[in-house]
Amino acid sequence: MLSLFKKIFGDKNTKDVNELIPIAAEINEEFAKLQNLSDDELRNKTAEFKLKLQDETAEIRQKLEELHLQLQKDEDFDRQAAYDQVDVLEDSLHEKYEDVLDELLPQAYAVIKETCKRLVGKSWTVMGKHTKWDMVPYDVQLMGGVVLHQGKISEMATGEGKTLVATLPMYLNALTGRGVHLITVNDYLAQRDSEWMGEIFKFHGLTVGVILNTYSPDQRKVQYNCDITYGTNNEFGFDYLRDNMASDKEFQVQRKHNYAIVDEVDSVLVDEARTPLIISGPVEVDD
Repeated sequence: MLSLFKKIFGDKNTKDVNELIPIAAEINEEFAKLQNLSDDELRNKTAEFKLKLQDETAEIRQKLEELHLQLQKDEDFDRQAAYDQVDVLEDSLHEKYEDVLDELLPQAYAVIKETCKRLVGKSWTVMGKHTKWDMVPYDVQLMGGVVLHQGKISEMATGEGKTLVATLPMYLNALTGRGVHLITVNDYLAQRDSEWMGEIFKFHGLTVGVILNTYSPDQRKVQYNCDITYGTNNEFGFDYLRDNMASDKEFQVQRKHNYAIVDEVDSVLVDEARTPLIISGPVEVDD
């Protein structure tokens, strides 16, 4: 009965994949246009993307800035109405960013694919060892990157290069300058991936950080201000809790949340989520 249903209406997974194939083809078309660019010309693509995002959102951001200034200086007006307007503008800004990023996606993913191609054969230090780069995203990985940008779960088998796939939407969403988080399951993977994949982003002048268990609040603040920050669910979660308990904004380490990818999502959001994040202090015990 189920197979008959699928024959008549089609399999959803197949339909989803079929919708992604033309996007992958468009990315490859853009990729072909980049072959003859110099390294500096390829880097300039990132500057062009950023400029387009700033231009397209300039009007909304200016209105937000004016409202925030008014809230700081003027107390003789309806503050609640102003805050409501800020919320509306923030939503509009988010939607505008999303529209422009969707438009830029084929070009941006092509830039990362070309960057990976140019890094082939080069090596750098990853966790104390020299590692040679030998990866260029293929079509399945491009499609996985599109799925992640859409806010969906991309299920990929071991060996399909999930770590590389994540760099595509991370680069795209980092173009806004509002920060990107990659949440993984342990400190080793966070540090390894930040060093291994970080060279792709650094090629384009983006900053890459990592949050480790041993870092002080000042060190964490620096890492969170990077364009891209790797870390574990526990570190991101506890920093969020501590920030909400801070007595002053200057003691908060995270900035406003923008875009995150959860690696091993089944582990982080199911298995790990069974353990609550609790901050507790010493309890006085009576004799």
